[in-house]
Amino acid sequence: MAYELLSEPVRRYIREKKWEALRPIQDAAIKAIMGSDGHYILASRTASGKTEAAFLPVLSSVDFREKGVQVLYISPLIALINDQFLRCEALCRHMDVLVTKWHGEANQSGKKRLLADPQGVMLITPESIEAMLVNHPGRARQLFSNLKFIIIDEIHAFLGTDRGRHLQSLLSRICGLKAGAPVRIVGLSATIGDENFQVTKRFIENVLPAKVLIDRTAKENLVSLKFSHEGTEFSVGFIESLYELTKDKKVLIFPNARGRAEEIAVKLSGTAARKKGHSFYFSHHSSVDKDLREYVENFARTNERHPFCICCTSTLELGIDIGTVDMVVQIDSSNSVASLVQRMGRAGRREGAKSELLLYGTRPWTLLQSLACWQLYEEGFMEPIPVADKPYDLLFHQILSILKETNGISSASLTERLTANHAFKQIPVAVVSLLLDFMVQAEYVEVLGRELIVGYEGEKLTNSQDFYSVFSTDRLLKVIHAGNTIGEIPDSLSLAEDVNIYLAAKIWKVKLKDTQAAKILVEPAHDGKKPIFGGEGPAVHPRVRARMLEIVYQDLPAGIMDGKAIEALEELRFELKQAVLTPGEMERPYVAKETGYQYYTFTGSVINRTLAVLLQLADVQFVFDDDMSMFSIAGKAWEPAKLWPHLEVQLSVLCSLDLDSLEKLGLSCAFFKWGRYLPPPLQEELIRTTLLDIPGTTAFLQQVRFVTC
Repeated sequence: MAYELLSEPVRRYIREKKWEALRPIQDAAIKAIMGSDGHYILASRTASGKTEAAFLPVLSSVDFREKGVQVLYISPLIALINDQFLRCEALCRHMDVLVTKWHGEANQSGKKRLLADPQGVMLITPESIEAMLVNHPGRARQLFSNLKFIIIDEIHAFLGTDRGRHLQSLLSRICGLKAGAPVRIVGLSATIGDENFQVTKRFIENVLPAKVLIDRTAKENLVSLKFSHEGTEFSVGFIESLYELTKDKKVLIFPNARGRAEEIAVKLSGTAARKKGHSFYFSHHSSVDKDLREYVENFARTNERHPFCICCTSTLELGIDIGTVDMVVQIDSSNSVASLVQRMGRAGRREGAKSELLLYGTRPWTLLQSLACWQLYEEGFMEPIPVADKPYDLLFHQILSILKETNGISSASLTERLTANHAFKQIPVAVVSLLLDFMVQAEYVEVLGRELIVGYEGEKLTNSQDFYSVFSTDRLLKVIHAGNTIGEIPDSLSLAEDVNIYLAAKIWKVKLKDTQAAKILVEPAHDGKKPIFGGEGPAVHPRVRARMLEIVYQDLPAGIMDGKAIEALEELRFELKQAVLTPGEMERPYVAKETGYQYYTFTGSVINRTLAVLLQLADVQFVFDDDMSMFSIAGKAWEPAKLWPHLEVQLSVLCSLDLDSLEKLGLSCAFFKWGRYLPPPLQEELIRTTLLDIPGTTAFLQQVRFVTC
């Protein structure tokens, strides 16, 4: 029995909590972790007890009388560390084990106490690990040289991201500090998906194998789809409808943008005041002050009697404990099935409770995408995790980090450390040498005798507080008209010359974009083109778009959709259904207009982005709408038989472009925090493999056939 394997202090904690039984994932994890020496991924739905499933056997396996930190807990969010600290401290109190938070906002006295006597459990972010390795390598060795376990919470939030590749490198460096038995790693996730388990295992595997423990216990879901056609501001009718649906519940509303979250919170609060409803309406996103966010989280967690409504972004998507929520409302579609699963899991956390999800579309195409994501979720689909085998930008960063950590190292020893690092195993030694030579020439690295040290230009980077993270924050461009600054908007690949944008309640046309100066020049727009808001959301996977196309030709699931939602989708489908497509074939609809053509690609965002670049290369006039996955092509000359074979020819041109030519197309390593410092050949490869999908686009162009509506 798993319970009997646990240490007595841990069993006493369980008895005092009056648990009737262990959860399935807890029972399996205790037996596995305490019965073997490998790494484990614990995969189960939200609120299934994963955190305890990791900590119960880990704490029972460790002798905390030994010197040094024994257990390292790594989280993607400081807020999640603060949340888990309370749970971990309550458990460790029974064992007289010290638990320490270590991040930029953590109490200094706790850190000093740990440094004076390294022990217990430490909770930390990847960026704080980086800062410690760079600035206090002796401290890192003192703390981690006897480490036994690393627990990675919400591991899916790292996979396939720059931050995840950074963490993978840091794991190799931390584990390298320890002699003797290797450090064991336990990853926790609710949203990996079966097709991603191999990627997750490879993420943590080093000298030890990794296994996945899965609890497939499902939670009953109640889903409904509603529709209200909304413009740039939410109408009174929409807000009143949303108010009536949520007024007596504990609700999270995800509108996909900070501005929309604020608008809904304010308007719902005003409606409640007029109708004498409750007053507990909040917003929660990264622009809200940390103390206010923590107040909202604590209110939701401790409040048992009152209904409330929190309008939020992805800040409440991960596992911060906010107690019991009755309903989740998604305004327009999440960009992925994984995100929808994570958000939906916030509701119905009590044992036996149902998860209530309302998908509320404000545009027909986002309603269609919501339905596609829901159907794919029901079928068990989760987007595959993108794998970057050659993260050259991270390699540049970690070279400087290791040089700063060692204060001088031979070229051979540095190369050996880099090639042994799990994050760089696919990068050839010849490329490592090429990058090192370039960094010496550019003065990022200096040769001092037989050693390499941080060079003059490298010091500028490593001495910055910004050095410890590898992910980029939004790069803002100043918007200028007639010499006057109108405001700032986030840079994105879709923000290019001749594009229209919203700003300051007006529509502007971009006349000039200067990436280096971080400025764009605009003039009032009068051409009727659809404006963009600036910025770019996460990419939509091709399988989501393919399901959207399938829905166009299927009977609608009337049981979960209201009349307005059915009417909106029927109207959207009317013209497209005129195209007779062959099931199982790569066929897509198009509409011939008087001035050109509308091509509906129904493929992923990155392939569409690559197609847009090919259209630029071919000097074809077009307007692209990613929500609709549709290209409007100007000119009757570009019929399907001419356009798409012509774009296939442009692929070879795209693959041969130098860095200057790529940047003229709006493809720049400015979108990568450290990529901009690479030599041109590596920048070119990074752009082609990360910003574009050349293999996917090649396959699309070779297989697609367009059928007229």
